[in-house]
Amino acid sequence: MLLYNSLTRQKDTFKTAEPGKVKMYTCGPTVYHYAHIGNLRTYIMEDVLEKYLTYSGNEVLRIMNITDVGHLTSDGDTGDDKMLKGAKREHKTVMEIAEYYTNAFFEDCRKLNIKKPECVQPATGCIDDFIRVILSLLEKGYAYEAGGNVYFDTSKLEHYYRFHDFREEDLEVGVREGVESDENKRSKADFVLWFTKSKFDDQELKWDSPWGVGYPGWHIECSCISMKYAGETLDLHCGGIDNVFPHHTNEIAQSEAYLGHEWCPQWFHVLHLNTNSGKMSKSKGEFLTVSLLEEKGYSPMAYRFFCLQSHYRKSLVFTWENLDNAQAAYNKLLARIAPLTQTADTASEEETANLLKAYTEAMDNDLNTAQAVTVLYDILKADASAASKLAAIADIDKTLSLNLIENAKALTQNDTAQDIPEEVLALVEERRNARKEKDFARADAIRDQITALGWTIRETRQGTEITKI
Repeated sequence: MLLYNSLTRQKDTFKTAEPGKVKMYTCGPTVYHYAHIGNLRTYIMEDVLEKYLTYSGNEVLRIMNITDVGHLTSDGDTGDDKMLKGAKREHKTVMEIAEYYTNAFFEDCRKLNIKKPECVQPATGCIDDFIRVILSLLEKGYAYEAGGNVYFDTSKLEHYYRFHDFREEDLEVGVREGVESDENKRSKADFVLWFTKSKFDDQELKWDSPWGVGYPGWHIECSCISMKYAGETLDLHCGGIDNVFPHHTNEIAQSEAYLGHEWCPQWFHVLHLNTNSGKMSKSKGEFLTVSLLEEKGYSPMAYRFFCLQSHYRKSLVFTWENLDNAQAAYNKLLARIAPLTQTADTASEEETANLLKAYTEAMDNDLNTAQAVTVLYDILKADASAASKLAAIADIDKTLSLNLIENAKALTQNDTAQDIPEEVLALVEERRNARKEKDFARADAIRDQITALGWTIRETRQGTEITKI
């Protein structure tokens, strides 16, 4: 399998330290609010990667952190403490906020068929691990105390900017616009390992440490949680593209300084989901959630399908029109699969294997899900038995996880295969647009047209169900 490696900036043959076993780390959510659909695009693509590695015969250990401690928007003592901000907003304790939004995150994952990792570790459960690693970094000369805090000293590294060859003077202080300089730092590239002195005097979560009562910095948790469960090396580290610098850069710095050897050779980054005005983000108020999509009549599977139609290394533009198109395409795909589900024949292993060749070629070429979706349509058009086509589609859906067979069966009635006319499908899409425009009178009139043609429609969580009257 060829997989683009952000560290080498090229497609590399994916290898693991132990053949057939993959140790995979994915940066988890900061649980101070709901995940928006831009966040969830990254988790969808990481889910596909994990499932395809398993499909390819690997045993995958996937580790994810849950950030439930103070998480600042910069490496200086600036920006907002997200957990504290959430607690104040909802008049709850930080831990109540963390529990609620952790559960909400995994409920969104369930709706989107994102598999829960084998190992999920909240940061608050690893404070002793953070302190142990920070003590070692101090002892080895890679960290220093200043102003009551502990900082990592990036000047001790021969090569700090691992993903891109930046010049330090070209970088903004703290990487965020408008961030003030932290006078405690020896260099603006240095980063906090442990806070005891902070502008957040009312910080709720604090722990005893050799440096006083305080809490960990932004980056140390991922390194320590990874090493706690995967040992001294990782095979694959994943995350959103915005984590490349400084978060992942700092993870490498502190991990390799602590370990004394290379830590993770392969890095997988998913590009942003953008709106017409730029990157989707909570701070800009563009806060589209899975629940909101459902309220507007969209299936979570339609959003997953929307994401899979684009390559993970391309920015994806979200508009309601694009999501409408994805839901319509998904429903049409189900309608074409539906007749296959009624076959009583047995699939040919050879025929099925031949149908799957193009799929594995697409996925082995840098996880090309867009091409994999095209393969589904090619299979439907192929000169092969219905049973073999169904078997191939079911096999592909082990990775794409679009509920294709299950939801295609829901389109049939009385166990009879049905070919839904293009005229009906076009009316269904026209009705969806009318509902979106809040023209409910026109939507009702279109429903009557569909009924007159001998079909009925029903909105379900999986999408629009079309059945013969």
